[in-house]
Amino acid sequence: MTTEVKRFALMGASGYIAPRHMRAIRDTGHDLVSIFDPNDSVGIVDSYFPNASYFSEYERFDRHVDRLRRTGKGVDFISIASPNYLHDAHIRFGLKNNANVICEKPLVLNPYALNSIKELEMETGKKVNTILQLRLHPAIVKLKKEIKNNQGSKHKIKLRYVTPRGCWYNYSWKGNFEKSGGLATNIGIHFFDMLIWIFGDVLNSFVEYHSDSKASGHLELEKASVDWYLSIDKNDLPKNQSWGAHRSILIDGKELEFSDGFTDLHTKVYENILNGNGFTINDCLPSLELVHQIRNSKT
Repeated sequence: MTTEVKRFALMGASGYIAPRHMRAIRDTGHDLVSIFDPNDSVGIVDSYFPNASYFSEYERFDRHVDRLRRTGKGVDFISIASPNYLHDAHIRFGLKNNANVICEKPLVLNPYALNSIKELEMETGKKVNTILQLRLHPAIVKLKKEIKNNQGSKHKIKLRYVTPRGCWYNYSWKGNFEKSGGLATNIGIHFFDMLIWIFGDVLNSFVEYHSDSKASGHLELEKASVDWYLSIDKNDLPKNQSWGAHRSILIDGKELEFSDGFTDLHTKVYENILNGNGFTINDCLPSLELVHQIRNSKT
């Protein structure tokens, strides 16, 4: 890993996932110099970078980042953990400020938006990387190797992911279909990316059900047939579980155990990016196209 200390800015500092970015920046030995979030509940930054400049107004943050760039103290990376529908604009903001970008998934809501982002990459010489942390989970890496070495018949997979949310969810941007992209995009995309990465391209897809609280469907991949179910309804949890996430992936009737090992995956992703081996636009495109199709098939 490079020993040069990189300067980071973070857009979207008050959300659930932001501390993982702060931790990754700290644990890779770099500096978070500026944060932006309209919500001023960003005290978590004190545990990581208490000297980071904070802005609640986008215009002031824009002016600050521009001033840093013009005075030779520009940021090297802009990390994006803002609401899904803002990713496109915030990615372009980062590139136009001569910074590399690290963006949470989904990279964008609409795949066609990637065309202009790719053009900006070429114009600026900067890169956009995304967070596909399941690809670095030890159990998933092991599974990919096993599937690659197995040239047998198609696998049968059942994916079930239940992650209950309280009443607040429907009143936040996450419960707004136009802003989050719905369940398949907001909570399902990392599983879809993982399945495509392991079992090959999407051959066919249809949606059985899609509402604000649950969704289900079927995927035909090159090496697998997948029945999937996503839910934020606590009533879909197993009977012996009252709250918390329930992840289940059955492969040919056998449970894939990967409940542990999530805490430091963002840091591993950052390490790869800083070493020039991050996940690119092309890496995430298949899953983006899939969830876009699911979203537009919901009715």
